[in-house]
Amino acid sequence: MKKFGKIFAAALLLCASQCFAESSLENDSKITSFQYVKKLNQVFDFVQQNYVDEVDPKILYEGALKGMLDAIGDPYTLYLDSDYMRDLSDTTSGSFGGVGLSISKATESTPAKPAYVEVASPIDDTPGAKAGIQAGDLISAIDGLPTPTMTMNEVLQHLRGEIGTPVTVTIMRGASMKFDVTLIRALIEVPTVKFGMIEGTKIGYARLIQFTPDTALRLQDALDSFEKEGYTSLIIDLRDNPGGLITSAVDVADKFIENGPIVSTKSRLLFENTQFSASKDKTTVRRDIPIVVLINKGAASASEIVSGALKDYHLAYLVGERTYGKGSVQQVIPLSSTDGIKITMARYYTPSDMNIDKIGIPPDQEVKNLKEFTPEEEKIYVDLVNSETITKAAESKPNMSEADIAMEAAKIAKDYPLDERLIRRLIRIQVQKTQPSVLYDLDYDLQLNAAIKVVQNKDFETMLQNTKTLRQLQEEVEDAKVTEGTGLTASLK
Repeated sequence: MKKFGKIFAAALLLCASQCFAESSLENDSKITSFQYVKKLNQVFDFVQQNYVDEVDPKILYEGALKGMLDAIGDPYTLYLDSDYMRDLSDTTSGSFGGVGLSISKATESTPAKPAYVEVASPIDDTPGAKAGIQAGDLISAIDGLPTPTMTMNEVLQHLRGEIGTPVTVTIMRGASMKFDVTLIRALIEVPTVKFGMIEGTKIGYARLIQFTPDTALRLQDALDSFEKEGYTSLIIDLRDNPGGLITSAVDVADKFIENGPIVSTKSRLLFENTQFSASKDKTTVRRDIPIVVLINKGAASASEIVSGALKDYHLAYLVGERTYGKGSVQQVIPLSSTDGIKITMARYYTPSDMNIDKIGIPPDQEVKNLKEFTPEEEKIYVDLVNSETITKAAESKPNMSEADIAMEAAKIAKDYPLDERLIRRLIRIQVQKTQPSVLYDLDYDLQLNAAIKVVQNKDFETMLQNTKTLRQLQEEVEDAKVTEGTGLTASLK
């Protein structure tokens, strides 16, 4: 019987090898899509019939789809299982449970470059935002579990959970800062626009938090309010706005642009090649209103469509930091009622015909809210965050005023020699944890202060007209590449 079993196994392996190697004599480049699919079917059937244990076909199906889409190497193209589809439905409907962080994650993790979770932006008025987590922070672990080995689905499953329960994320920031932050999960409501007048000025300030179907309507509410207040200039804040619907971005940009293309999408599929153009009857912002758009590395996708369009038409002056650089368009394709795929179908281009994918949009005036920490300052910052000092300071007096916050910050700075403006910010975040976030923070926000100075500049129109479109900036880089031999992407960055 043993001899018979060995002969049978050998015959089975021979049969399988002949079956799977059907096209082995052909050049791989000549194998058709049909033949690849046939091979996949053969392996699927063989594993189901011959693996030592019985395997649920759903596991093989999901694994095959995940592997197929991950192999493309595009972080925005992926398989959506039932949990992911439910999370996506919750997010687009406007509310879900979690910590309030828009995140991304590379599909491939290596020892040299671990696939940590990157915070694209914190969502306003959520546990993540109130804890001071910033765009660009890396999450290296969740509840002590390393994130590089997790899939995006697993990351979401760990971050989301029952409302009121804690989750601890390990944050990596800067060159060597690493510290834990415990967040209490909450019902996350996706906001759209917050607005108000900058105190003591005639400057309207509108913060666009995400691009949803209601964003353009809420922005118009803001503009109507500013008109009643007699506003003379406008600041649109797109910082930490991760994007959203391309149609929402178009509707927002159309309030400023009278005619011409706002954004175009280009693909190898003809039906994906679309141009969205402005309509004069939808323009509601007067041409004589000085406009500044605030941007940073947390501004992505639809935010870059708006800021790129306003820059190309010389309608707004950009202040802050280079944007994230997501210039691609995705579609969710349901495969059933419980799963689907998200796939990049096209890339979008600004009015000057520039795609900013992996490059981002540079500001006309670069301003950073904090200078780079020295290694010694990084250590001091981590020690401060890991201590109870900030919490105790915030709890030292109920309903702390700005004067109280400044006094406590001065005391802390004696033991932790950091910029007192930053320490005041940390105390203020702790104080406001149980309160709605303030509309703006002029004490801490150097970028907003710079924007105010720009819109109040009597030479604003000259400054604006002297800015360059994204296409002009690219052409300058290409010229420099020819004369200096530098790489395009490296130069832009």
